[in-house]
Amino acid sequence: MEVDNPIGRFLRARRELVQPEDVGIEAYGRRRVPGLRREELAMLAGVSVDYYVRLEQGREQHPSEQVLEALARALQLDDTAARHLQELARPPARRRRPSARPQRVRPGVERLMHGWSHTPALVLGRCLDVLAANSLADALHGRPIRGTNAIRSVFLDPGAHEFYADWEDVARDTVAWLRAVAGADLDDPRLTELVGELSLKSETFRRLWARHDVREKTSGTKRFVHPVVGELSLGYESFAIGGAPGQILTVYHAEPGSRDERALALLESVAAGETAEQASRSAG
Repeated sequence: MEVDNPIGRFLRARRELVQPEDVGIEAYGRRRVPGLRREELAMLAGVSVDYYVRLEQGREQHPSEQVLEALARALQLDDTAARHLQELARPPARRRRPSARPQRVRPGVERLMHGWSHTPALVLGRCLDVLAANSLADALHGRPIRGTNAIRSVFLDPGAHEFYADWEDVARDTVAWLRAVAGADLDDPRLTELVGELSLKSETFRRLWARHDVREKTSGTKRFVHPVVGELSLGYESFAIGGAPGQILTVYHAEPGSRDERALALLESVAAGETAEQASRSAG
């Protein structure tokens, strides 16, 4: 029976991304493998080649804390990726997986979001499903986004390349974020289904997923190209919602006094008009 080997897949992918010159190794002639050779990584991490080969092949399943830290340093992993390696090596005891329940956002969180009329806000759940969004977040995306999936939208929506001014960066960061959200629970049926669909339909996703990048998106900037207000650059902050495992609140904001703030105000008036029109239709 084939051994499940998430540590080996991760190490192999990350090893192939590190160039010899990045770690002070002189490369002579043509190299048959991308990135580092196994023996080079073993040397940098201070472990025997045989031990590292067994680890990458899945014949060694219990590396020590010191070995994991040494490998993380040799592979030049940041804190998030190093933590991910630790999770892969120390997965929680497997239990019978309960039937998946629909994730629901607490009413108080929804009321809070809908009270932010100047601020686009949304809640993401497992596998980056959009669980809730306020009217300004819908207006920013040009449609109601509740019930969609953030990473699926990036790779499969026809207008995504035009909507995100820096689509390549958004695609790379979102795939790395999905890895971070999934952690060591890579056999989650929802994740398996999503990754399978995207791998079949997007060669770019398939390539990025194979890199095993892991990155949390706690803050940053995104540039959007909106059909009504044009290009706008918004900062964002993401927060884990206490008492709701796996749920992340993402809030966008514009620089005070900027053109982006004025564009966001215009979007707010568009959203308010659409809300009033819907209310009028419902009343009629």
